[in-house]
Amino acid sequence: MKSDLLLVVTQLAAERNLPQSSVVSVLKAALSFAYRKDPAANGQDVEVDVDLEKGEVTLNTVMRIVDEVEDDKMELTPEKASELGHEVKVGDYIITGSLEHIPGRILAGTAKQVVLQKLREAERDLVFDEFAEKEGQILTATIHRIESERIIVDIGKTEAFMPISEQSQYERYRPGQQLKFYVLQVGKTVRGPEILVSRTHPDLLRRLFEIEVPEIFNGIVEIRSISREPGSRAKVAVFSNQEGVDAVGACVGLRGIRIQNVVNELLGEKIDVIEWNEDPITYIKNALSPSGVEKVIINESDQTALVLVPEKQLSLAIGRDGQNARLSARLTGWKIDIQPSVIESQVSEVIQVPSNTENPLDDKDDVKHIDLAKETPVEPKNDSNVIDEDIDLELIALEQEIAQLEKEEKENKEKASVSNNVKEEVLDLSSDSLWEIGDTDSKVGGEIRFAEDIDEYDRSKPIKKSAADSRPAKSRRTKR
Repeated sequence: MKSDLLLVVTQLAAERNLPQSSVVSVLKAALSFAYRKDPAANGQDVEVDVDLEKGEVTLNTVMRIVDEVEDDKMELTPEKASELGHEVKVGDYIITGSLEHIPGRILAGTAKQVVLQKLREAERDLVFDEFAEKEGQILTATIHRIESERIIVDIGKTEAFMPISEQSQYERYRPGQQLKFYVLQVGKTVRGPEILVSRTHPDLLRRLFEIEVPEIFNGIVEIRSISREPGSRAKVAVFSNQEGVDAVGACVGLRGIRIQNVVNELLGEKIDVIEWNEDPITYIKNALSPSGVEKVIINESDQTALVLVPEKQLSLAIGRDGQNARLSARLTGWKIDIQPSVIESQVSEVIQVPSNTENPLDDKDDVKHIDLAKETPVEPKNDSNVIDEDIDLELIALEQEIAQLEKEEKENKEKASVSNNVKEEVLDLSSDSLWEIGDTDSKVGGEIRFAEDIDEYDRSKPIKKSAADSRPAKSRRTKR
């Protein structure tokens, strides 16, 4: 038959969600503290032994072995211990006797308060140990309440908080909303564990990809770098460690289903997945996608890169408020300067070697391929044949003006030619093909690489016009 003490310990362990051994340790510590203050102990140190099967509690007086005794009720020398038949060394404890005392009301009340306090401490330690292992991971939690400077999140056994610095300015939070959070830090305080969570940390995106993409979880595909502007846009550089596995395609998934799940968890944050490359020029080109890049000139000494893009795609490469350029710079670790490709031709025209130098360049194409990051300006010789710098600038300006006039004249001729061709063409309205323009099926070409491409797969084929709609409408005359 189970003792009453065993039943009480089992019940406490179940209510507090604690192991039975922790409850027994708490009970021993509480009884020792209470009996130590009891007059029957006579100032001696008390050790409690609990037998759950028999339901017995034994109180033993113990003394510590020291070289010099300061308190004869709690300390004992090795020589004195040898006389009592104990072979011990300094620092050991020996049992010198036992107490047979029935606890009174005051002693029972003191023990109860100590038990409750120790149980609360045990609960806090258990919660701390549990969430300390989850630091750096993500968990699903519910927003409990919203305060002025932080959001309180219910994570089950305790609460976590998310400060303003870890909140996305593009997300709107409400009580009862269930989201995934990144466990940023777990601390231990007097009031219990203090858990800090985040919705803006880059590793939140990394963990979400590990959940949605098995290749990343298994190590086949590796995420090399992440740059985020939380809630707005993110760029992820991935690399395949196994030949034949498309890293970008594995992250995107069939019809974009994998990356769409990640986007949904981040409440609509757009994600660009690009391929990592050890060549910085190729890596920078990939990072600036979806814009096209004509040329990249790098300077490894100060980690800067001059990127030349078509003039029509300059705004796309820079992005709204410079977002694409910022994310690409953070992703690659390079300082990126984006300029239109027209700059290269202008710079090439300015960098001219005078005719009286030792190594003249006759071919203009050779000048265009000079590495601007490494080439140093050529200093002309100080003689009478060198053209004055002001005259050179005037000649360059004159040449540019002539080139501009020739360009405008060429464009005018092309416009006039197109106008004449249009006038000569005869539009055959009787042909049925005029009314069947929409019958040609169209498909979305290319592969999904960016957030904007996902919607293209869901578009259906263009609606065909019926035979009745394709016929010209007959005019009707009303009778007067």
